[in-house]
Amino acid sequence: MSKEILLIAALLAVLCVCDAVTFGQLCSGNPTNRKRSSDKWGAGHYHAPRGNRWHKGVDIVCDDGSTVYAPFDVTLNGKVTVYTDPNKAAINNGINLEGEGLCFKLFYVNPDKTSGTLQKGERIGTMLPMQSVYPGITSHIHVQMCDKSDPTSYL
Repeated sequence: MSKEILLIAALLAVLCVCDAVTFGQLCSGNPTNRKRSSDKWGAGHYHAPRGNRWHKGVDIVCDDGSTVYAPFDVTLNGKVTVYTDPNKAAINNGINLEGEGLCFKLFYVNPDKTSGTLQKGERIGTMLPMQSVYPGITSHIHVQMCDKSDPTSYL
């Protein structure tokens, strides 16, 4: 019985450490990681409707061409291809990241590199020209957990 209690306590401690993770600034010009609200293209919160599917991330406001930063110490784990539609080629880039016990992706970012490590606040890359594909949208970085769970509590 005591081994079970120790195992449960250890698991709770790990959960508590992960729950304490908070993303640092992701985009120049948005020090508080302000989330995209609603515009003519939809809403930026987790589980917002997208036709017959649900939005599986959170959109953080970021102007086209802005610098994107590491939210904490991260390992870069390769490029993300966001779309299969060639009409969206201008914004069809992103990066896989790991850090602080989290695995997540940033969409609409042209990364400077796709492997290695970065310290919190170091440049990841540049926000892609979202307005060229979705005129009038609130330009943003899409933050998506690798398991597609809700990232809101980390932002």
